[in-house]
This record gives sequence, C-alpha cells and structure tokens, in this order.
Amino acid sequence: MKLSQFNYNLPADTIAKYPAKYRDESKLLVLHRKTGEIEHKNFKDILEYCQQDDVFIFNNTKVFPARLYGNKEKTGAEIEVFLLRELNSEQKLWDVLVDPARKIRIGNKLYFGENDSLVAEVIDNTTSRGRTLRFLFDGTHDEFKATLFRLGEMPIPKWIRAKAENIDTERYQTIYAQHEGAVAAPAAGLHFSRELMKRMEIKGINTTEITLHMGLGHFRTVDVEDLSKHKMDSEQMNISAESANEINKAKENGKKVFAVGITVLRAVETSVTTQSKIKPYTGWTNKFIFPPYSFSIPDALISNFHLPQSTMLMTVAAFGGYDNVMRAYNVAIKEGYKFGTYGDAMLII
Repeated sequence: MKLSQFNYNLPADTIAKYPAKYRDESKLLVLHRKTGEIEHKNFKDILEYCQQDDVFIFNNTKVFPARLYGNKEKTGAEIEVFLLRELNSEQKLWDVLVDPARKIRIGNKLYFGENDSLVAEVIDNTTSRGRTLRFLFDGTHDEFKATLFRLGEMPIPKWIRAKAENIDTERYQTIYAQHEGAVAAPAAGLHFSRELMKRMEIKGINTTEITLHMGLGHFRTVDVEDLSKHKMDSEQMNISAESANEINKAKENGKKVFAVGITVLRAVETSVTTQSKIKPYTGWTNKFIFPPYSFSIPDALISNFHLPQSTMLMTVAAFGGYDNVMRAYNVAIKEGYKFGTYGDAMLII
C-alpha cells in the first residue's frame, strides 16, 4: 500500500485538546470486521463485547517528564530539550532532541532550572536534530533522576497543545502505568478507570500486562510513498513468561484476546512463533505493521483515532481492513468523535 492512501481531511477542531472529564466516558465506535457494521457506544459499554475468561492485554509503560526548557551558555538563548532515552546511567548520558537544533554544537553547555541547578554538555551530534548530552551532577543516580524529572514536564505532543498543564501529570498516564521509559502515552489505555477495571474483574475478564516503551517514532513523518521502505524506530519491550502463558491459554481455550492499543499489537506480533504462540521476550522491536498483514494473536483491538498518514493509522487499517477503517474514520468525523491521544476510542472486533 502507498502513503497517499492514508491521507484524509481532518478538521483542526476534531483533535481533542483535553481529556474527557472521566476516563471511561469517552465515546466508543465499534467496528465489526467481518460485516463492516458500525455501532456508536460509550467506552464503558465495552464490556458488552467480552465474556468470562477473555483476556485484555495492557501496556504498563510509564511516561516520564521528558520535555525540558533550558538556556545556552553565553547567549542565554532558550533551548528545548526532549529526552528520548538514557544511554549510560553511570555517566549520565542521554539521547535527546534539541530545538532549535542549529544553535547547538558539540561542547556547548546547557543550563536548566532556577539558579542553573542542572547543567548538561553536548558531547555528540548523532543526527540532524539528535544529540547526546552528558549531565554534570555530583549526587547519586536517584538524586539526579529526581532532579531531572522535577525540572521536566509531561511530553504532550505539540499538535495537542503547545505546553503541558497540571491535568496532564495524571491524565497523560494510564492508571496501571508501572515501568518508566515512554515519551508518549499508550492512548487506548487512558480510557480505563479503576471502576471499569473492577467491573471487568467482577465479570471474570482476565487481564495481563506487557511493556513497550513508546518512543517518538510513532509520530515521525513517513516520507516514502512505498510503505515497505519505511523504517520504524526501535523501542524496548518485555513480555514475561507469565503474560505469554496467560495469552496462550486464552487462545487454546477459544477465548478472545483484546489488544489495548497499537503498542500491544506490535509487541505481541513481534514475539509470536510459527505455531501462533506468544513466547517470552525481552529486547527491542522495530516492527512496522501495515496492510496487508495476517495477525496471529489478537481477536480485537482498542485504539484511539489517529492522524492522517500516521503509522498508527496504518496498523489499525491492517487489523480492521483498509476500506472498513477509512470508512469508519469518515463516519467518526461526521459524528463528532474527537481524535488524537486525548480523543475518543474505537473497538475493532
């Protein structure tokens, strides 16, 4: 398939700037893959589509406050630093993006916080925008991380809002977030409230967790028309033996497996065997799923509505069928659904 096939007209006011008042009260568009039928529901109605011993797979990654604002030495120019990942904890080396990139050179020092409480030195130019920073800090690694994260803010995408606000500290995070390492929230999971999880438990629905630390690669522009030539950024992931067994048991017993979000879909399809079983896996994945693709594990997918020409839209179309999904997106726009990380949800079953 071609990049241009995933373009559609998305009005600016369709993108949600803020989350719904309550997590589980977003709208839910239900798309039936085999018939193309579309239903309009409330997110908490999702329990109507699952039975006892079905399994929901959640991504328990935790977003860290990855956006820092600092000043360049001598000139005092304001520099935005986006933390991507820690490269070396002992040397306090971080892979980052800087903006504006043209003003930063190797050897430059950057100052962050009141009284310049944190200093970093640029030690490498890895890409046109990317840099490696060494943070200069005398305390322990835990003290350093606490300082770094205190100065940072939640990395809300700029197409949602220019800057993070207090509400984002809680709501740009799932209620089950556990393992720190993501710079973007797994949006589908944001709809699950404690009340809804309790109702799932009462109904006998099983849950299991995997970890995939979502990076900026999901939001990176695809600049090739031939999708087979697009390379995804690698992301760290982990599927435990316990989670693999839970998923395999559900499949063996004819129960439905629900993937909560694109990251879960990528993770389980990365770790699938030729016998359509999940195996434990700790490592990295750069798997890019686009149509046509034959899925081995999930029977249902929960996802938000994604931006035109995004890799996430392509993965949704691979699961739900290209024609089905693009038609559902058009219906969603006409029916006033909100798009993006803080927007409404879609269940493909």
